[in-house]
Amino acid sequence: MAKKLFVTGTGTDVGKTYVTGLILKKLHQSGETAAYYKAAMSGNDRGPDGTLYPGDALRVKELSGIPQPVEEMCPYVYEQAVSPHLAARWEGRPVQAEVVYAGFARLCAAYSWVTMEGSGGILCPIRLEEPPIWLPDLVQGLGLGCLLVAEAGLGTINQVGLTADYLHRRGIPLQGIVLNRFQPGNPMHEDNRSLCELVSGARVVACVPEGAAALDCTVEKLKALYG
Repeated sequence: MAKKLFVTGTGTDVGKTYVTGLILKKLHQSGETAAYYKAAMSGNDRGPDGTLYPGDALRVKELSGIPQPVEEMCPYVYEQAVSPHLAARWEGRPVQAEVVYAGFARLCAAYSWVTMEGSGGILCPIRLEEPPIWLPDLVQGLGLGCLLVAEAGLGTINQVGLTADYLHRRGIPLQGIVLNRFQPGNPMHEDNRSLCELVSGARVVACVPEGAAALDCTVEKLKALYG
């Protein structure tokens, strides 16, 4: 049976896709079969032939080196760079939970380690038409624990604390935290690492400097996050 993990962030542009790519890279380089998944992806570009390309999936595939076909990675790909629920409404293709679940199940049958990335922060609307779907609904429906990606700098203590509190109230396990754009030796970043653990009750499992090519944790430590 596949081991599974959900990657969320404290907000948009904190580096979820980048960190997810590094996670998959480490798993892949250790000889494991690893797969990437995202329920809905907005803000994508079209190629010369009009084909809509899933940008985050392509970035993860390039960074990690996994051989997984891009076509398996995301069932809902949208062009408009807005929240998935709005992109889906404008483009006339609302997310169906059963489609998301089926795609995830296929990956779990074919790969040993499946990593699902969220859109924006954890409180992200996926569909507001009946039946409404919010991102935590999918996480709970799939029975996933969560890895939280946050920036290392100013403001992260509040963002990490609020996200951790919401996850706790929803009954979603917080497996760990990754601090992105971390500057080793920066006294504020070092202090933020300790305080993020204090306010969340979770461990910072990796600190990622800008442009890092690998996570600073062992593959065994990484695997322990999966359930």
